[in-house]
Amino acid sequence: MSARVRTDLHDRAPEAPLAGPLLDRFGRVGQDLRISLIDKCNLRCTYCMPADGMAWLPKHMLLTIDEVARLVRIGVDDLGVRELRLTGGEPLVRRDLEDIIARVHAEHPDLPISITTNAIGLDKRAAALAAAGLTRINVSLDSIDADTFAEMTRRNRLQDVLDGIDAAHRAGLAPVKINAVLMKGLNDDQAPDLLEFCLERDLELRFIEQMPLDGDHGWTRDNMVTAAEMRTALETRFVLVPDEEPRGGAPAERWAVYAKPGNGAAVAGAPDASGGTGAAPADLGPRLGTVGIIASVTEPFCGACTRTRITAEGRVRSCLFSHEEFDLAAVMRAGEDDAAVSEVWRRAMWLKPRAHGMDHTGLDSADYVQPERSMSAIGG
Repeated sequence: MSARVRTDLHDRAPEAPLAGPLLDRFGRVGQDLRISLIDKCNLRCTYCMPADGMAWLPKHMLLTIDEVARLVRIGVDDLGVRELRLTGGEPLVRRDLEDIIARVHAEHPDLPISITTNAIGLDKRAAALAAAGLTRINVSLDSIDADTFAEMTRRNRLQDVLDGIDAAHRAGLAPVKINAVLMKGLNDDQAPDLLEFCLERDLELRFIEQMPLDGDHGWTRDNMVTAAEMRTALETRFVLVPDEEPRGGAPAERWAVYAKPGNGAAVAGAPDASGGTGAAPADLGPRLGTVGIIASVTEPFCGACTRTRITAEGRVRSCLFSHEEFDLAAVMRAGEDDAAVSEVWRRAMWLKPRAHGMDHTGLDSADYVQPERSMSAIGG
């Protein structure tokens, strides 16, 4: 069962402002637009999708190039959008991804455009994507151990991902950010190794708490690796110092990384980033880099959220954990003008909930019910 698609927006959100920034009832401004281009993916990550049995959206339901460009134009020109992330599923599955990016970049040359990808096939497309106007990429990589990678993704494609990351570097898609989910009994003992791998290659690693958005609905609080546990694991090899750079609406809490005294040269060949903003004792030596931790469940940041999401079939989803969506594609395909599309979008975002309903101990809150749609169907 998918999320409810609502049409009763005028009665439910009559007070939504129809001009100015994209506001919700709690004063948050939606400046970070995330558009999913497709629900399909060539991996089957255990925390995202079931092993098989997914019912994919038919092609005619997916947003077209013209529709994506129109939504971005409305977002930028009318709603105050300041950055764009293209997601999936896996956006590289869209053969017209370069065309989508080129179209958006031509119309909004100053708009930062990024994608979230598993990097499979990126080695052959990174240069073309950069030439089209792509600014940077986020790559999902949960393990650098081939066996663990295969177990978590249900595919033996680690080398393809690594090749894609190398190609992104060569194409100048910097900073290349790595997103990693830790799962107990699978890769929770590999956090320091993954951080060392990223520091050596000038990759910015961000660990993400596993969210209850898996296709199998098998998430449990007991099996989730918390942000506190992630920090403890990393501190077996590194010293983490809170980064003083303002976080703003970014989901990741950032930490400056230093070699742990007595641990030797923890990262051979890592860049000397000692000019960073993390305040650390002088005897720690040069700053090795930065790591981010996204604590969506145990240390939520809903109050600072700046995201507005559109699914692959063109529906506004005000929060990852929403149970209702508002159909912009239907409005566009009915021949309505940009003002009508903008109004539906504004009223939908006005109804954004204050928070996702999970308290700091997990899914104990009576307000929280896991959405039926998995992350791949929603868009990251």
